[in-house]
Amino acid sequence: MNYHFQAHRQVRKNLLSILQNTSHEDLLLIPDGFNNNIYWNIAHTVATQQLLHYYLSGNPFRIDKYWIETYKKGTLPNLNVQKSEVEDLEFLLTETSKILMKDYDSDFFSDYTPYTTSFGMDLKSIQDAIIFNNMHESLHYGYIMAQKRAILGEKGR
Repeated sequence: MNYHFQAHRQVRKNLLSILQNTSHEDLLLIPDGFNNNIYWNIAHTVATQQLLHYYLSGNPFRIDKYWIETYKKGTLPNLNVQKSEVEDLEFLLTETSKILMKDYDSDFFSDYTPYTTSFGMDLKSIQDAIIFNNMHESLHYGYIMAQKRAILGEKGR
């Protein structure tokens, strides 16, 4: 699983770099042809990771439920995000990855409720969930890259 944790840390570093190096305005802008923004996509990865790993294993979330309720699948982007919330998300991107590894190493995920994702993948264990989550976060990273290109195009840069 070390490789999968390494991959998770790398995806999170990439997301963190975007969060830190994109203007607040651009983080919240919904480009033409999209139904959400860069900020929502990043926050959504944190919320989904908690659901896939903690909720489905019957464990408490490691983050405030606000993040789950606001950024889970099916939610709409918040266009009034304060800079302090962006800073909180920066912290969560790194810390939830570290906590996941510690929890995994301490056998925190002994039970797991099987779940079929909307992508069509059957998750039967925490290992399946960790591997799928990396794919999910990478998918949103790609989506974010497309949004960044669309924003650049809209601004005529």
